[in-house]
Amino acid sequence: MPDAAYDPPLRGTRILDLTSGPMTAVGRLFADLGAHVTVLRLDGVTDDEAAGPCIDGVPIQTAINRHGMATIELDPATEPGRRRFEDLLADTDILIENTPPGSPGEAALAVRDLRTRHASLVILSISDFGRDTDYRTWQGTGPVFHALSSELSRSGIPGREPLIPPAELPYQVAAAQAAVMTLAVYLDRLRTSEGDLIDFSVLEGAMQTLDPPFGSAGSASAGVAVSAQQRDWNAEQMRYPIIACRDGHVRICILSKRQWRGMFTWMGSPEEFADPSYDKLGKRFRSPDLIAAINRFCADKTRAELEAQGQARGVPTAAVLTLSEALNAEHFAARGFFRDVELAPGVVAPIPVGVSEIDGCRASALDVSRSDAPRPAAAPLLAGRRRHGQGLPLEGLRVLDLGVIVVGADSARLFGDLGADVVKIEHSAHPDGLRVGKPTSMTQPFAAGHRNKRSIGIDMRTDEGRELAHRLVKVSDVVLTNYKPGVAEALGMDYATLRRINPHIVVVDSSAFGPTGPWADRLGYGPLVRAAVGFTNLWVYPDEPETFCDTVTVYPDHVAARIGALNALALLVRRERTGAGGSVSISQAEVMLSHLAADIAADALQRAGHTRSDEAERDGPWGLFPAAGEGAWIAITARDDADRRALREVMGIAEAAPLDAEAVRAWTLRHSRVGAMDLLQAAGVPAGAVLHADELPRWSLYEQRRSFRDELHPHGAVPFTIENVQIHCDHVADPPLGQAPLLGEQTAEIAAELLGLDPAQIDALHERGVLETPESEAAARV
Repeated sequence: MPDAAYDPPLRGTRILDLTSGPMTAVGRLFADLGAHVTVLRLDGVTDDEAAGPCIDGVPIQTAINRHGMATIELDPATEPGRRRFEDLLADTDILIENTPPGSPGEAALAVRDLRTRHASLVILSISDFGRDTDYRTWQGTGPVFHALSSELSRSGIPGREPLIPPAELPYQVAAAQAAVMTLAVYLDRLRTSEGDLIDFSVLEGAMQTLDPPFGSAGSASAGVAVSAQQRDWNAEQMRYPIIACRDGHVRICILSKRQWRGMFTWMGSPEEFADPSYDKLGKRFRSPDLIAAINRFCADKTRAELEAQGQARGVPTAAVLTLSEALNAEHFAARGFFRDVELAPGVVAPIPVGVSEIDGCRASALDVSRSDAPRPAAAPLLAGRRRHGQGLPLEGLRVLDLGVIVVGADSARLFGDLGADVVKIEHSAHPDGLRVGKPTSMTQPFAAGHRNKRSIGIDMRTDEGRELAHRLVKVSDVVLTNYKPGVAEALGMDYATLRRINPHIVVVDSSAFGPTGPWADRLGYGPLVRAAVGFTNLWVYPDEPETFCDTVTVYPDHVAARIGALNALALLVRRERTGAGGSVSISQAEVMLSHLAADIAADALQRAGHTRSDEAERDGPWGLFPAAGEGAWIAITARDDADRRALREVMGIAEAAPLDAEAVRAWTLRHSRVGAMDLLQAAGVPAGAVLHADELPRWSLYEQRRSFRDELHPHGAVPFTIENVQIHCDHVADPPLGQAPLLGEQTAEIAAELLGLDPAQIDALHERGVLETPESEAAARV
């Protein structure tokens, strides 16, 4: 139950939500943070697209996303309806809409006219492919977004049909990206009184937030960009190997030298693997004998034994659970993550309470009173901050980045891309797992995740180093961490310590399983979290339960980073209202389970005797079909009779002839994947060629949206392709061109500027090892 003292960060913020379908998830995220979200149905403008599965006629995803929200219905064609609509807009901070581009609803709503009449309104305008491109009228579905984001090219066994991941992940992750960008613009609107219109594309949001091919890659990538990796099923199985044991499977992580040494001693220090060359990741990946030995070692042990022994030896290990096993695990019960809720009369199902904890309380609309709190009117703390004329909403904010690997990289990079001064604190004794190679070299994954940041090398194991870090906290707004359990406290960088240093500070902690519960102290990487919550067990080919295909996907790291950034922004909004900072805890496991919420609820309802009523609606064709050319595939998803009629017309199939998978396959094999996609989309049928990562920058949609840019990094061996534009709106510029730093590259600069140290003091701290600078700069100084 909620703490009576808990102050929801978006209390008083008023949102009008005109969306339908799966992107109603955006409004749910805001409601859980305390915003007053009102569903607005406008005759002739909004539609009633539902998001299932459908149980007893109730669309479960829609019911979850809309739970507890009031609905207003208006006819804007009437004078009373128009007046009421204008009154609502005048009392609104954020408007969310997803009218289809080119539709009568889009024309009737006329969001640019709304912007003119209500200049302080922040409008999030959602469409499948964006409203300012040649693709504006194209149709998207989950498989189509997976295909065009390149995710499908990495999902499945090489040489076989790509495997569509479980759940409606493209929409779920895109919703988090949309919410972050909207709240950043809204925070700036409190400072400037000027709103904006955000043209948000679901495809781009999915591409950037699920498993971005030109974003940060995980540690197992060994510094190789996703776009440059070649599929090798055997090598992929070694990244985060899944091992058969006595009662199922476990997944283990042996990426670092330390983890390998733990595995080596756990196995009894076998002589055949004692050569020091096995300390290197590449050697282990190329060794078929090693994985065979690990399989033999684990075969007679249970999942529970392997989990406990592996964790005790510093070898992250997790049982591969079914979804049912995960939901019944003591950990999620202890954390109270699910609660039975009546989604419709007589339809009671377990749903997630909320995906974040703020100030130690679950941030959930289930526990937030819909009181008429005053609307935030200004940003008194930010108002006096100096702007740099970059045209970016977070100018004037300072963020300390203590994060590591993908979640750490992306959380802070979002702030840097939007104008904040991001200072990364690191040290060579415990380098970020994304830093591979020589200290004076740069890789694409690190460059992509750490652009628009500065780096200071501080040894926080020392008293002097911690004191310097605390002095940086005094002049900062946000601290981002995703340390292993207990590390933040040991370094004095936990919220309880930092708020005594700076009462205005906002601290975000992201961990695998959250700060409390039986699994809180577990070591965890994204793939291990996927295994523990049942996602890995779902990511298999139908009727082939051991074809685990999630190994090369970096999920939920990128979306968990967005949830952390969203909560940080929400607390910055609250800070303008109250003057006080706050803390956020994010559980990656709970973020992932929230994406399965509708399926979990539907399954519970069906087991309780309720009837699923939408299974006949999607009778296809729906899925992946081979196209002309080796390894070429296209996703085709006929949603309804209108799509099927259009598909027949494009294919030239008579009404009396069967429109089955074989007929579609025969047609697609005669066309290129892109040619077939263009023909089908022109007819209004959702279709997407399965693109590979290296093809994305050259596809004209991404070119039109300025989605990627090439960067010649001074410390990189070759030019890097990285993401570019994160948000399309009138008053926000493209991300700055700040290049990712070497470890400690700006140590002297930051020490002088933010810590007030003179050159002699900086030199002395370098000599004592408290401060650190790259080897090349250190040599130049000497």
